[in-house]
Amino acid sequence: MRNCLILLFTTLTLHSKQMPNSETTFGKKFPELDNRATADWWTRQQPTKKKYLNLDVSRENVIGFALYTLHNKTLKLTAQLFPLKPDETQTVRLEIKKDDTWTEVAKEKITYPGWSAHFRVSNWNHTSDTPYRVRHGEKATFEGLIRKEPTNNEILTIASLSCNSSLTPGPRKNFINNLLHLNPDLLFFAGDQTYHHTQHTTGWLEFGLQFREVLKNRPTITIPDDHDIGQANLWGDSGSIASSSAGPDGGYFYPAAYVNMVQRQQTWHLPDPHDATPVKQNISVYYTNLTYGGVSFAILEDRKFKSGPKGNIPKMGPRPDHINVPGYDPKSVDLPGLTLLGDRQLKFLNQWSQDWTNADLKVVLSQPPFCSAVHLHGSRKNRLLADLDSNAWPQTPRNKALIEIRRARATHLCGDQHLANVVKHGISSHNDGPYSFTSPAIVNTIYGRWWEPLDKKAGPNPRPKSPLPWTGNYHDGLGNKITMLAYANPKNTRDEKQRGDGYGFIQLNKKTGKITFNCYPRFNNVKENPKNQYSGWPITISTDRNDGRKATGHLNFESPIENPVIQVINEKSNEILYTFRSRNKSGQLPVYTDDTFTIKFGKNTPDKTLSTNLSPK
Repeated sequence: MRNCLILLFTTLTLHSKQMPNSETTFGKKFPELDNRATADWWTRQQPTKKKYLNLDVSRENVIGFALYTLHNKTLKLTAQLFPLKPDETQTVRLEIKKDDTWTEVAKEKITYPGWSAHFRVSNWNHTSDTPYRVRHGEKATFEGLIRKEPTNNEILTIASLSCNSSLTPGPRKNFINNLLHLNPDLLFFAGDQTYHHTQHTTGWLEFGLQFREVLKNRPTITIPDDHDIGQANLWGDSGSIASSSAGPDGGYFYPAAYVNMVQRQQTWHLPDPHDATPVKQNISVYYTNLTYGGVSFAILEDRKFKSGPKGNIPKMGPRPDHINVPGYDPKSVDLPGLTLLGDRQLKFLNQWSQDWTNADLKVVLSQPPFCSAVHLHGSRKNRLLADLDSNAWPQTPRNKALIEIRRARATHLCGDQHLANVVKHGISSHNDGPYSFTSPAIVNTIYGRWWEPLDKKAGPNPRPKSPLPWTGNYHDGLGNKITMLAYANPKNTRDEKQRGDGYGFIQLNKKTGKITFNCYPRFNNVKENPKNQYSGWPITISTDRNDGRKATGHLNFESPIENPVIQVINEKSNEILYTFRSRNKSGQLPVYTDDTFTIKFGKNTPDKTLSTNLSPK
């Protein structure tokens, strides 16, 4: 009996040191936060329905999944575990296989709360496939493959996904089969990986189990969105405290410890942040760049620094972020002092646009698009004039972001809106900005959206033979200029096969600079029906046209090196017009005024002057 009491006391002591109760984990105000995976979680009744995942798995299955990125010869890998019990080791090992022998390369402690383990391996050999496995204890293992970086491949492929409704639980068999067949080089999940809100560890494990067969064998970029951190919407306001989980006054409703746990689970495996200085409440940041296979990606946090509408602009609809007042002036909500990306990320984009180390093309990744390409929200009867949740607002900061993206001739991939579409942005005029592709929802059981403009007559249409009726030049509800190229309106939101679910598949040709957007319905069998895409797709664009300004003249250039990085600077304003990797040693460069210009060049950055005081011809 005495020995049993000693064992019980030891177990409880170990538990109290390793796993505080849910109240002390995230504060007494929110004892419900992640409480299915914290404190004495194993004593609670496991779910009998499918709403939640059963966390009390057999101990050989305690490693749920792993995901990784490879950047600049550095491997970063996160192993996500199911909750552990007090007598289990808190250490996880990473091993790689060489010549049929497993060798341990790293050992890390599990981070609680969240049950994730994080590995960094420098000087990684990125020139060959390397099997890996994560181990916990004596029985639990998870195996995958760190792929050879496809640097020499002409085409890099990306699967783009977002919005994984938890109301439809269980496996994602159609997605897995199709993605394995398409075999993308890289995965991008643009947010809302889970809608379990206050139970992120449970929802994150559910997401990982659904997609681990594709996650385990290729680099994966995951960025959390509003539902991942438990909010209906998010205007981060640089880390302020929001008054409700609806979030319209700006900030984060749940404690910073919970937000940081979500970001750690979803983003630690990304390359280190460009500037790791936290925002208010000591909330961490993750915006960064990743270069893989000859493509440079800027990974943005387009919600973290954004101003909230409540208290900043008058309420003009049923809620602060929805405008429904007929005849309202879009300029009235574009007020001084409002932010979108914030100065830090604008500076980051400016620097990123000039660094082309190991890159032939550039791509920007974010949550929502920089426009409001939706008219009907939730139902066919609910028309909004403007949606302030999108990156269409505030308009002036939106334009500043697009100008920085345009400087790199970058293409934009995003999600969030549930409605798949391809748009060419306008800044000063229609078509002078970059292209964006918004992926459809993975599973959309909550909120359908439709593109259906009141004014059915568009301006000039670059796709006059499109099978879709409403393509061409329009203004969105905030007055932003957009050119709609394709959209995938749901036909029947009550039928999961007709509500617009699916994913994007992007092919980036580094040799030609052509990018092809493919958009596949969720239930299509790509192996059997490779051409069965949503109406209006595929769409192929040229990265040169991500800067769509009309040239007023040209500058001749001739570089002493092959495939130079070329930069053009307006000498009068000192503005960088653009920086790009040229496929030719010589040619003509467009300019847009009669000023004089400087051309700079270099191998990876434009660090040498080629010509000055050039007048356009």
